[in-house]
Amino acid sequence: MVHMSEKILVVDDETEIADLVELYLCNENYEVYKFYTAEDAVSCIDSTELDLAILDVMLPGMSGFAICQKIRERHTYPVIMLTAKIEETDKITGLTLGADDYITKPFRPLEMVARVKAQLRRYKRYNPGMSASQPNVLEHAGLIMNTKTHECLLDEKSLTLTPTEFSILRILLENKGQVVTAEEMFHQIWQDEYYTKSNNTITVHIRHLREKLGESAGYIKTIWGVGYKIET
Repeated sequence: MVHMSEKILVVDDETEIADLVELYLCNENYEVYKFYTAEDAVSCIDSTELDLAILDVMLPGMSGFAICQKIRERHTYPVIMLTAKIEETDKITGLTLGADDYITKPFRPLEMVARVKAQLRRYKRYNPGMSASQPNVLEHAGLIMNTKTHECLLDEKSLTLTPTEFSILRILLENKGQVVTAEEMFHQIWQDEYYTKSNNTITVHIRHLREKLGESAGYIKTIWGVGYKIET
């Protein structure tokens, strides 16, 4: 039987957790590539076309953060970090390195599955086949974004954006000249209740986006106490 299921990388040195994640994802008909070491995972990243990665932060040898960095050198698919610590610094580090979400252990497997589905839904929106009512190309002062092919150019040079960064920039370009609040971004990007707890996530992604835009970081204006906007 031919089944085009999404391929998900799972890396955790705690075998019980890795096996549990694999079980729940397989029940949803995802194709799971499970590894207990970072080294094995890295060779899979290099040889397999993946759709999403779930990475434990604390791994022997190479950390989950380092794997995330390696993924972001070449790929834009979603990355979810697993962390045993409820530390804001872990969350900020992961988001700054290009992760799209994080889940704190212990977690409910069904919530993990919901997060995976939300990330894949969002990522697939950028692939060909999205609604024809949306304009495919958004332009602003040297910045060209194709929402259909998930390509972004700045002064004719390619910008590599994570799915979350792409979403934020797209929302700001679609609302050019208008202020968009962090809450509105949350709702448009994730549409899930548990994402509305902290505005800090959006702040980190905006900062990372500005770094990638370099001298053009002035594109994104912070309207203190309100939100963000791109001037017309």
